[in-house]
This record gives sequence, structure tokens and C-alpha cells, in this order.
Amino acid sequence: MTTSLKKRRKKHGHVSADHGRIGKHRKHPEGRGNAGGMRHHCILFDKYHPGYFAKAQVEKSKESAPVIDVTEFGYFKVLGKGVLPPSQLVVVKAKLVSKIAEGKNMEQKL
Repeated sequence: MTTSLKKRRKKHGHVSADHGRIGKHRKHPEGRGNAGGMRHHCILFDKYHPGYFAKAQVEKSKESAPVIDVTEFGYFKVLGKGVLPPSQLVVVKAKLVSKIAEGKNMEQKL
């Protein structure tokens, strides 16, 4: 197609050049890559990548209890369905924990 028939030639001199009146046609208005993960993209990061900005978890507690990392086995949420051994303290590492599981943890500490 010749230059005289192209869209950019026809819109030459018009204010918006067919890119809208409000949003300007600029290169990366929302940032490149993972920019804005803590601000304007935080909903998507929390929804699809939970724990992406989480702090590093402590490997061992004061009593040097055994640590179980459930993310190594492909699980990301710990539910409170099972029963823990009453005599032993266990540290479970997970990205998400249900309220029932937290309650069981508190009962065991008492």
C-alpha cells in the first residue's frame, strides 16, 4: 500500500490521531514487567501469585521443632481437617492457612 493511503497519513494533523482523546498513545503507561505489583497491579498479584511479596519464613522455632514445608509437595493451603500429635510441636510452612487450622495450632500451644 502506498504511503498516501495509510491511516497515519490521513490522521496527520488531527489532535488524537485516532488513539482516543483522553489516554495518550504512549509506550508503557502501566510500567514494564512486574512494575506496580505493590500498587496498581496488586489485585492481580494477590489473586494469581499469592505470597509473591511475603517475607521469608523462619525455618526453626525456639524449641527446634520439626519443620514441614507443604509447598514442596505441591500444596499451598493448610486446612484444619486432620489431628496433630498432642505431645510434639510441629511447624508447618504454607502460603495460606485456614482459620480452623490456626485454631488447632493455638489449642496445641495451650
